Amino acid sequence: MTIIRSLVLFALAAVAEIGGAWLVWQGVREQRGLLWIGAGVIALGVYGFVATLQPDANFGRILAAYGGVFVAGSLAWGMVVDGFRPDRWDVIGAAICLVGVLVIMYAPRG
Repeated sequence: MTIIRSLVLFALAAVAEIGGAWLVWQGVREQRGLLWIGAGVIALGVYGFVATLQPDANFGRILAAYGGVFVAGSLAWGMVVDGFRPDRWDVIGAAICLVGVLVIMYAPRG
C-alpha cells in the first residue's frame, strides 16, 4: 500500500508542477495574462505541498526521484496538451529516468 500511495503522490505532484509551469508558460509566452500566471503559481505551491506527503522522510531522495517522474511526465503532458511527439531518444531517456525512480525509491534497504 505504501508504494501505491507513493506512486499516486508522484503522479499528483507531476500534474501540479508540470501543470503549474505550463500555466505560467501560457500566461507569459502565449500572453494569456495574469490569471493564468497566478493559477500556475498556486499549482506550483500545491506541488511543493504534495511532495511533503511522501512516506519517505528524506527530502533529497524524494526530489531526486521526482526528477525522473518530472522528465517522463513533461513529455506525456506535451503529448496530451500540446500535441508534442517525442522521438525514440525522448522515450528511451524517459524510461531510463523512470527506472532511476524505481531504484531510488523502492530498492530494498537494510
